[in-house]
Amino acid sequence: MNMDKYNREVSLLCPTCGCTDFSYREGVEESIEMMMCASCNRIFTKDELIRENGENIDEHLSEIKKELTEDIVDEFSRSLKKAFSGSKYIRIK
Repeated sequence: MNMDKYNREVSLLCPTCGCTDFSYREGVEESIEMMMCASCNRIFTKDELIRENGENIDEHLSEIKKELTEDIVDEFSRSLKKAFSGSKYIRIK
């Protein structure tokens, strides 16, 4: 199964203006990354921006889960059919 097809890029949106362009800079601490919206100049930490886009991220995650579940069921079904293809006593539909 090709796992690359489940990779996604989720564009983070500014909750104020909807812009997807941000400039990045180091925050006060090394672990805090500050992001400024290129359109409205609102400043966020990376964690705040991710939290603000949580619904969008969750929607993409739900799509991936659905696709993965369907592909696993199909793969399992093909494996069973292949394993029992020569059997007279077991049939898989």
